Amino acid sequence: MASPVQSPYTKVGGAYEPPSTTPGWMPILLGVLTAVGPISTDIYLPAFPAMVRSLHTTLGSVQMTLSIWFVGLAIGQLTVGPLSDRYGRRAPLVAGNAIFALASVVCAIAPNVAVFSVARFVASLAASASLVVPTACVRDLVPDRNAGARMMSKLVMVMGVVPILAPMLGGLVVTFASWRTIFWASAVYGAICALLVLRVLPETLPRRRRQRLSSIILVSRYLLLLRHRGFLTHALIGGFSTFMSFSYLTAASPVFIVGFGFSPLHFSMLFGVFAVFMIGASQVNGMLVGRVDAGRILTGSVLLAVIGALALLAVSIWSLHLPAHRHDHGASLIVILTICTMAVALGATGLIYPNATMGALADHAHMAGAASALTGTMQYAFGALAGALLGVLPSGTALPMAGGMLLGSLMMLATLPFRPR
Repeated sequence: MASPVQSPYTKVGGAYEPPSTTPGWMPILLGVLTAVGPISTDIYLPAFPAMVRSLHTTLGSVQMTLSIWFVGLAIGQLTVGPLSDRYGRRAPLVAGNAIFALASVVCAIAPNVAVFSVARFVASLAASASLVVPTACVRDLVPDRNAGARMMSKLVMVMGVVPILAPMLGGLVVTFASWRTIFWASAVYGAICALLVLRVLPETLPRRRRQRLSSIILVSRYLLLLRHRGFLTHALIGGFSTFMSFSYLTAASPVFIVGFGFSPLHFSMLFGVFAVFMIGASQVNGMLVGRVDAGRILTGSVLLAVIGALALLAVSIWSLHLPAHRHDHGASLIVILTICTMAVALGATGLIYPNATMGALADHAHMAGAASALTGTMQYAFGALAGALLGVLPSGTALPMAGGMLLGSLMMLATLPFRPR
């Protein structure tokens, strides 16, 4: 049995108080745990064409498994967040990662797309623990909004390394081995995360702060959060940001592999480039927070996302109207402009995510798990919607992807004026 890990809380005047400083390795560990969601989303994107052939199905059906994954993440977080408020942060993380590992094994041996879809849904329910609980741990340890945003930026940096490596690994696997190897690797990652929680992660929620919640109280808490303007507006901004990002995730593989002729390996390398922009933006955010108000950073980053998405849409429309005799000469320019405009739009999400998340949780220390869960559920519900919409639209051009990204950025822009001062 694993030895207990000491909580970072200390008892002061009869009450447990968070530590004045957080260990430097804590954001790294939480980022590794949070990366379970991104790695499981990103690693199999280069394998879509190979899965179509292997499972004898259509591209739309394979793309729909991504929407199923998002739906499971959205549903799971509603449950695991309150459970972490009741039983602590470590138990849901251990159980979630263990179940995720087992479900990934079923994905690896699935004989058809139906079995694969069911296993992915179960895996997504389990992986939701690694999305919502680390965020609640940040809120446990760092009560100040600006300090929390800085720590969230560190998490984005750590969890962003995995999305850089994951598609590259997926591209290499598809090039030299079966796509099923991807899910064997996911199972190993889940098992390692469960062991890390057991052996390394301290409990950040002391027993005194845990709360007994009935279903009625739980529902009333969610309703209370939804009526809180600060929570709702920031959660909506985070959700629309996810809609924009998942429009890219769902459509990028067909656009670049089928439309632009990229190999799976080259596409995975490009995916890594986009992740670098998002990570870099999150680190710029970490340096700015404290010097510039987090609300102003959020406003500026939303405007940047709108500019990038508008430019991407313009390039996509131009590519459709490029004369046939100029297409060969203009194709390279179209690809370059598409990549540059996407980098601007996606880079902005590295600024949006930490500030929107901490803005939603800032006033809800007493129910950080429920607030984190509802925030994550809204994000992945919007992500599932984006995946479903992009899955039924034609995938031969970048236009549907650009339209989805622009819609998400414009909805963020429309939400900004309703935030409380």
